[in-house]
Amino acid sequence: MRERADQLVLNYVSKAADAAHGVLRSEQRLDFARRLRARIEAEVGGSENPRAVAKVLDRFGDPAALVEREAHRLATTEATPAPGPAADPRIGLGPGGSRRFPAIRDDTVLAPAHVPRRAGQHRVSRSAGLGLPFAGLRRVAMSTANPMATGGRDARTVVKEHPRETGALVILVVAALLVPFGLPSLAIFPVPLVVWAAGTAVVLLSESWEVRDRFLGAGAPLLGYAVGGVLVGGLRVGAEPGFDTFMTEFWAVSGTMFMIGTGLGVVWLAYRLLDLS
Repeated sequence: MRERADQLVLNYVSKAADAAHGVLRSEQRLDFARRLRARIEAEVGGSENPRAVAKVLDRFGDPAALVEREAHRLATTEATPAPGPAADPRIGLGPGGSRRFPAIRDDTVLAPAHVPRRAGQHRVSRSAGLGLPFAGLRRVAMSTANPMATGGRDARTVVKEHPRETGALVILVVAALLVPFGLPSLAIFPVPLVVWAAGTAVVLLSESWEVRDRFLGAGAPLLGYAVGGVLVGGLRVGAEPGFDTFMTEFWAVSGTMFMIGTGLGVVWLAYRLLDLS
């Protein structure tokens, strides 16, 4: 958990440093990145929860906007004429003589209604998705395309930030793909069921998804297998009612319904994973 939290902070500071190229001088850029990281770590307060760290980074906002404010501060400082001899040379400096970092959004009291849910996203993504239906689904669909359309996050970024969760999704997909092969059972358990159980365990133990999302995504294959099998099998019984006929039709379609349920569950979990921050 600590490594993932540190990675979120490192990614954010790296984006800010990249945005500062060509805007700040080298020494200014290094000083800015150092103060930014120190301020983030002070706000995080030693938390190892990636969700808590992501919320702190959301409050800091767009890294490019921080660079603009820093450039404006430096330009104002350089353009301000030297004060008289009575002026305190420590004005604008923090404890120990270090420069104060510009205040973040929540340094002033804001009404909860005015705090954006995705304050840290790029302006491009906010304006593009504002008021449009299924904006989250479009971000998922474009996750392998232009990162600017997904708030700077693409599929590769999600995989790097959530390797365990990505592995769980792959395991669930493998479980579904094994259904048509009719592999021999392990003890009394079908191989796809064993693989699904392994992927489900990883999903349920992950803290990257909400509890509801974990159960929806991991339980979708069983829901498709049981409920879908019963409904579709019952519809296929036709003019030959009877328990044996029903069970024959149920076994004929339940595997397919398991695969469909797995696909829907994986799509939902992937969507929620991309939509986290």
